[in-house]
Order: sequence, then C-alpha cells, then structure tokens
Amino acid sequence: MQTLLDLKLLTTFVRAAHSGTLSATALQVGRTQSTVTMQIQRLEDALGQTLFHRSGSGVTLTGSGERFLGYAERILKLHDEAVFAFSDRGLRGSMVFGCPEDYLIAFFPALLKSFGTIYPDVEIKVVSAPTPELHKMLRARQIDLALVSVANPDGEPNIARAEQLAWVGAKPTLDLHDFDTGIGNGIGNVIGEGAGDTTTSSSRIIPLALPASNALDHKAACDAMNAAGIPYKISYASSSLTGLIAVARSGLAISVMMQKAVPNDLYILKAPLPALPKLGLKVMAGEGTQNPATAAFADHVKNMLPFL
Repeated sequence: MQTLLDLKLLTTFVRAAHSGTLSATALQVGRTQSTVTMQIQRLEDALGQTLFHRSGSGVTLTGSGERFLGYAERILKLHDEAVFAFSDRGLRGSMVFGCPEDYLIAFFPALLKSFGTIYPDVEIKVVSAPTPELHKMLRARQIDLALVSVANPDGEPNIARAEQLAWVGAKPTLDLHDFDTGIGNGIGNVIGEGAGDTTTSSSRIIPLALPASNALDHKAACDAMNAAGIPYKISYASSSLTGLIAVARSGLAISVMMQKAVPNDLYILKAPLPALPKLGLKVMAGEGTQNPATAAFADHVKNMLPFL
C-alpha cells in the first residue's frame, strides 16, 4: 500500500529541522514536546528512514533527513498555494513572527487587529527578541518573518518607518532626579569611556538602565554619552522593556527606549542629555520562499506601519 504523508507531520518535521530543538518546535506548532516526538516518530515509521540524530542538546538531520527536507518544504508550499488559489474562504496558513518588545507594544496590536479582520484564518505566533537575535533566528529558519531595527536608516532601502529614541525618566528633567554624585555608592560599575577628565569625585555620574549590550539602542545611548563627554554608569541591564520601565519609574536610573513606547507616567528628557538618533524599522523574511500567508502579512506590515 502506498504511503500517504500527513501534512501535520511534515509541518512538525520542517519546524524541528530548522529550530534544532523539540522544545522550540513544540512552541511553534502549538503541541507538547512529547506529541512532537511522537509525530516525528510516526513520520520516520511511514518513510522507513531515520530523519534525525537525537542528543541532549537537540536534533540534527541525518542524510535521509537532509534529502527529505527539500521535499517536505515543497509539499507544504504547494499545499498552501493550492488552498489559497481555490478556497472560497480566503487566505489560510500560519507563521512565526519575531519582533523587539517595544515594537510589539507600540504597533503589533493594531497590525494584528487590522490583518485579522481581512484574513481571520491566518494563525500568527509571536516571538519577542532583540534585533541581533532575530537575525540569527531568521538565518536558522526558527521564525518566518521579523520586524527589526536598523541603525542609520537614512538612505537604507525598504525602511518601513523611522522611530526616535528618547531618554526616559521618572521626573520631568534630569536635574530633578536625585542621583548619587560619586562612584562607589551606586548600583553599577561600568563607567562610560567618554567621561574622560570630566569624571571627578564631585562629578555627577548618570546611572543608566539599558537593554542588553547587543541591542542597537544600548549602543546608541553609550555612543551619545561618550560623544558628549557626560559621565555615566550602566546600573541596570535588562532584555525586558517591562524591566527597564520599572527601573525608570523607581527614579534610580534613566533609560532609553523608542519614543512611541514611553508610558504616560514617565517623562521624555532633553538637554543637558545628548540627542539620540532614530532607528529604522524594516521587515525581513527568512531564507527560502514565503508561503502566501507570510507574504501577505509582510506586505500588510510594510503598508500599515507608516500610518500607525
């Protein structure tokens, strides 16, 4: 009897091949890890081939798995195209979308609502991560689409929107913040190199709460302080926007975030703090051919972002 391939098993296999871990695959397909394991085993039994090498760190494709991956991707792509072309119910499908947390807060609710109104049968799973991590996930095909930050957006092609970075604090001006004036009392010990000779025992050291060091807004904040020769220390670091907002609300440090993401109870601070640059927002797709649902959402984000 001829073997019939289950599309759900193919989807799980492709996700596992690109993510390299069954736990990540389980999140992407909305199943438990044990269910993912059973689905892969069922596919291997149907084909009579071992598709993955298993180890404590994850899964890697066997030679048979490498050969089968191309077939599986083509089958799924052709399936999506056929459904889209002939279904009278409109576009269907699923994708994994990656985005920095501040963009999710500022833009994603409106994007999801407007897209869902047009295409209610498209399922979108969301992953929140800084831009450098999103680039890695796109290369590894762990996500299908991402909204990423771009430094120096002027002249950069395909920028959907530019957003101003802002200094953020609990009080209306920097002078109203009651920071310690010396080094050694504080809550951090990384001092800005740009402080130079201006850092003395009586200098006011500005405590900063910044995202992870690989984030573009972290680098922008440090570069601006160094260029202005203002002494600072990185007192708090967090990959969570919620954490940075909490520190800013405490008044123990000032933070940097996209101006659109600043809560109403915090203040955007100006001089004597240096000006911060704008970041560009760009939609990027993973390698390979997009399915119709992913392509439609990419176009929707590009078209809607300038007006949000």
